[in-house]
Amino acid sequence: MKLSDFAFLLASLCGAAGAHAAPTASTPPAKPPPATAAPAATEHAALPPPSSAAQKLYTAARADILQVRVLLKNGRTQSSVGSGFLIGTGDLVVSNYHVVSQFALDPDTYVGEWVDTSGQRGNVELLAVDVLHDLAVLRVNRHGTGFFKMSESLAPLTQGQYLYSMGNPLDLGFAISEGSYNGVVTRSFYDQLMFTGPINAGMSGGPSVTASGDVAGVNVSKRLDGELVSFLVPARYAQQLLAKVAQQGKAPKDFKPLVTAQLLAHQEVMLARLLDTPLSLKAMGPYRVPVRESDQMRCWGRSNVKSDKPYMLDNTSCAMESAIFISGALQTGQVSMRHEFLRSSELGALRFSELASASFKNESFGSYKSVHLTGPHCTEQFVRNQTLPLRAVLCVRAYRKFTGLYDFALLAASTDEPLMSLQSRIDARGVSYANGMRVTRTFLEALSRAPSTTGTRKP
Repeated sequence: MKLSDFAFLLASLCGAAGAHAAPTASTPPAKPPPATAAPAATEHAALPPPSSAAQKLYTAARADILQVRVLLKNGRTQSSVGSGFLIGTGDLVVSNYHVVSQFALDPDTYVGEWVDTSGQRGNVELLAVDVLHDLAVLRVNRHGTGFFKMSESLAPLTQGQYLYSMGNPLDLGFAISEGSYNGVVTRSFYDQLMFTGPINAGMSGGPSVTASGDVAGVNVSKRLDGELVSFLVPARYAQQLLAKVAQQGKAPKDFKPLVTAQLLAHQEVMLARLLDTPLSLKAMGPYRVPVRESDQMRCWGRSNVKSDKPYMLDNTSCAMESAIFISGALQTGQVSMRHEFLRSSELGALRFSELASASFKNESFGSYKSVHLTGPHCTEQFVRNQTLPLRAVLCVRAYRKFTGLYDFALLAASTDEPLMSLQSRIDARGVSYANGMRVTRTFLEALSRAPSTTGTRKP
């Protein structure tokens, strides 16, 4: 069957899927602490006292720092906590989207509450969200003292400059921590600032300020595999969201359509960056496989050639660092690719065929029990592009709450060699149907075999 015929057959998936119709780690809202805590460090390992600058900043800012709590409506028990800060002398609070995502998406189950450093508390009203930059604006029934301002012209930061992060870490109490600014993260899909200092769960949504008190960014995440590698949302994105709030009328009653629109805009930018130039081709044995190595997509490789197994396996994986947090159980807006080159000189053709088939069948395309997506709707065909015969499976899943978004997964395996198998997969999560078809077709067409120079084929 020709590739164009295969694409035509796949087009029928649109109606079927729609009919049933989320290495940096986000710093989650803090959960309730365990019953027991780890022993404290020795006196010699105690943290140094805060600097005089930190003391002055915290004293001046403490009245405008808030804890943002997410509560179950029934019983008003705490589900998670984060932080936020009052802007100017008004009643608007800036925080992270991931702090308020539960009551943004499920307001019938969850509500928000603020608590300040003096213990006063009240309800919060969600006004706006920016899921792409992980920001939210809330309204509370109290006013700020004017410490945190979002001036029209933000002062530039210099590498090594001291910054001071505030929030309520691990629901233990309000705190300030010192660190330094170390530039814009080069591999982030949207600009984030690298903060070399501690940001713990519960501090998400809190402010990071300069020594003069200017807001530099909003605490958002940290690396779990490093030390003091933390990240801030640049203040200009909070500034832009506040400007939108000033222009909008009433806050949306249902934020899901707004989140959907933002995710659709994100996937357009993501696919444009991925496909603005032809994919690079890498050699894996006699095959050529598509990859994209860029600031937003990283590739890794591994091999088992030194193992005692009767076959050899090389693996290349690439993932776009563009995933967007939607809820604790869902991240989306990402493209990943994987290529596996399997071959053997010890197994016979029958045993190798069984091995390759088992690897192909072992691939998962998602559960039918997901509350976020429909079950996978799949089609399988034998196809041929210009140089390579392939067995291909395409699966599509529709998002239940975000109309117009889909997850696409394409798995293809070469069928031209008895003792070799190239198995390639691309996953496009949170894309429109048209873009899902576009990226999977581009990937499939790029798989190829290099022209033979000897007339013989060896594993």
